[in-house]
Amino acid sequence: MRRHLVRLIPPIVRLAPPLFIKEGSQFIFVCDSGERVVTEMRKVVVVTGANSGIGLALCERLLSQDDQIRLCLACRNMQRAEAARSALLSSHPSADVSILQVDVGKLKSVVQGAKTLRERYQHIDYLYLNAGIMPNPRISLEAFIKGLFSRNVISMFATGEGLLTQEDRVTEDGLQEVFETNVFGHFILIKELESLLCHTDHPSQLIWTSSSNARKSAFSCSDYQHSQGQESYSSSKYATDLLSVALNKNYNKKGIYSSVVCPGLVMTNLTYGILPSFFWTLIMPIMWLIRVFTNSFTISPYNGAEALLWLFNQRPESLNSMAKYHSCTSGLGNSYVKPFKMDLDEESSDLFYKKLVELEKHVRNKVILGNR
Repeated sequence: MRRHLVRLIPPIVRLAPPLFIKEGSQFIFVCDSGERVVTEMRKVVVVTGANSGIGLALCERLLSQDDQIRLCLACRNMQRAEAARSALLSSHPSADVSILQVDVGKLKSVVQGAKTLRERYQHIDYLYLNAGIMPNPRISLEAFIKGLFSRNVISMFATGEGLLTQEDRVTEDGLQEVFETNVFGHFILIKELESLLCHTDHPSQLIWTSSSNARKSAFSCSDYQHSQGQESYSSSKYATDLLSVALNKNYNKKGIYSSVVCPGLVMTNLTYGILPSFFWTLIMPIMWLIRVFTNSFTISPYNGAEALLWLFNQRPESLNSMAKYHSCTSGLGNSYVKPFKMDLDEESSDLFYKKLVELEKHVRNKVILGNR
């Protein structure tokens, strides 16, 4: 009689995946035993160019409203970033404020900074794309003096049209400096952070600091880096407006929403670089007087950050992708937000986006991967 050896194989037990339930700002983890473990989902906010001006004012206002957020100051200069962090913690000692070195004018720095963010956070709720430069600004004193005593004085101050030119240069990445810093470096940062931003059940916001100086006449899709002109700042800000519209078209279904803000005329380091400081002191009374007649003279970084803070409190799905949200200040000093339709069309936005994607492929192969 033949005996058969029978090997007993233990039954395969298939464990159910852990159950997560979102309730408000909390995640409830339900264990197999039925025990509920509460984990808090604190909002993560990253701000580029956060060590001074509008960026720093925004961070102060964010913490004043919600000191439970996890705030990251993404800056080029770490010494200034640490000073900004210390200033914020002095008024909000229990806040979670960290710093990160990111120079959006250098693609290698952008990629490394994004890598650190992916290691530090599991998600990003708000990415404020605020860093920007206006190198070597030049002003026509003749046009300025004429405009100062003309009917167009308000428009002249608000937009800088006909007054400002800049001397741009080519960076080590082979790109125009203003375009790379104000537009393309941020675009690469967004692409590198897709895994932290794309969540359809919990939308994230991209919020750009644009300008009233963003003029269609200064931008050309055939020269989107503005290598042939002298209004690179205006061109770059119009480019961010175009890019924001395109990002909404390509990413809304993935849970990313983009908006643009105009902070108004704000006295920051960038503004003071246009004219000698003593000159601004002389004309400041005139500017305060003009503010009685226009709402675009926000003047202080605190007021300039009004629209940036307002967007923090909005449902991104309810926003108008074709609107620019302006920080406004009344003659009595009251701040509010007003949307204005942008002077652009979706066709131009789509064309510009395609050119950026092509440029991204090029720099990834030649610049970014070559530096690794």
